[in-house]
Amino acid sequence: MGKYIRIVTEIPGPKSRAAMAEKEKWVARPLSPLSPAFVAKAEGVVVEDLDGNRLLDFSGGWGCLNVGHNHPKVLAAIRAQAERFIHTDFTAIPYEPYVELAKKLAQLAPGPTPKKCAFFNSGAEAVENAVKIARAATGRKAILVFENAFHGRTLLTMTMTHKAIPYKAGFGPYASDVFRLPYPYPYRKPIPMEEIERRMLSLVEPKEVACCVVEPVIGEGGFIVPPPEFLPFLRELANRYGFLLVCDEVQTGVGRTGKFLACEHFGVEPDLICVAKSIASGLPISAVIGKAEIMDSLIPGAIGSTYGGNPVACAAALAVLEIVFEEDLLSRAQRLGEILKRELQRMSEKFPVIGEVRGLGAMVGMELVKDRKTKEPAPDMTKAVQTEALRRGVIFPTAGLYGNVIRFLLPLTTPEEALLEGLSVLEEAFQAVLAKAPS
Repeated sequence: MGKYIRIVTEIPGPKSRAAMAEKEKWVARPLSPLSPAFVAKAEGVVVEDLDGNRLLDFSGGWGCLNVGHNHPKVLAAIRAQAERFIHTDFTAIPYEPYVELAKKLAQLAPGPTPKKCAFFNSGAEAVENAVKIARAATGRKAILVFENAFHGRTLLTMTMTHKAIPYKAGFGPYASDVFRLPYPYPYRKPIPMEEIERRMLSLVEPKEVACCVVEPVIGEGGFIVPPPEFLPFLRELANRYGFLLVCDEVQTGVGRTGKFLACEHFGVEPDLICVAKSIASGLPISAVIGKAEIMDSLIPGAIGSTYGGNPVACAAALAVLEIVFEEDLLSRAQRLGEILKRELQRMSEKFPVIGEVRGLGAMVGMELVKDRKTKEPAPDMTKAVQTEALRRGVIFPTAGLYGNVIRFLLPLTTPEEALLEGLSVLEEAFQAVLAKAPS
């Protein structure tokens, strides 16, 4: 029992078990929660379940809570806007929060080219609309994507996503004209830049490519940080062949990596940028931020969404932007990342199952392997450690094509002592699991 964690029943406790029994009766089986404990309330990095247990939430709502659960400024912004009006649809009756948020995001986007914005509801919608914009602006159809990518669950973005199970299995046929390239994976698959171009030329005529969609750091696919030359190479490739560079910053954006957008680390100005998740602290809103000339090349009415840029979500997003800079969360992300990498590296010296620790800012993961020489993935061990940590009061998400990466999506507002408490639990979980493992 620490300062932040409080365990008063087993996890899940009786009230959570009863709620889970109701869930099994009424909620579709594919919706399978990471945590068996049902939340009753949450603040910052702490969630309290129905039984009074207090857990550290290092999943951050799958990366939506960079400013933490229930930040007072976000709550105040939501209340104030909800009292004025909740919905009109911007394309029916416009409202100022939409315009104000578009202005702020356009000004935050990297590069000298003037930018404009359009708002949608989810990361997948942002990516799908970025592709639509790219196709309309270029008059081309093909899309380049990468190994280990995750871009969403719509027909198009599911096709663009790499991992088959559970995201694609049984849902074909898939969208056409999507071509997958290798993503540099320094731990497993380092690849020269010229090989990426060779692969592209073997797959598709470059004059048919509308856009290349890339995560500056791979998220769901395993928190893979590419070499520094990768994004600049893609920028040059796009310029040379006349297609657009689209950065999917749904998980990397809003300060997660220590910059507001991860592409800033690499000195690249994308043509289009997709943001979502943490932009409104969990309220459903996403954005495509793009070069104004490209965004304005479509005819009026070509893109839109009934709920996209909802006024309450816009108000929450404006509050999030204030918090990010007023509380200097970019520096906080760098500091939390330093602690994470230091402590996880220390653990890797104790536990050979940890193959690599990697990350950028507070976007840190560690890959578990059965053998450091062969690098055979250890998904069962990863699941066991995750389950043991949860039983002890810390919620860790996993990632990776093989399900063998423990990742950290904790709020950037997390106190250092809370992070250290959670990492202590993780170390205990490793010790407990490895003690049971056959030698």
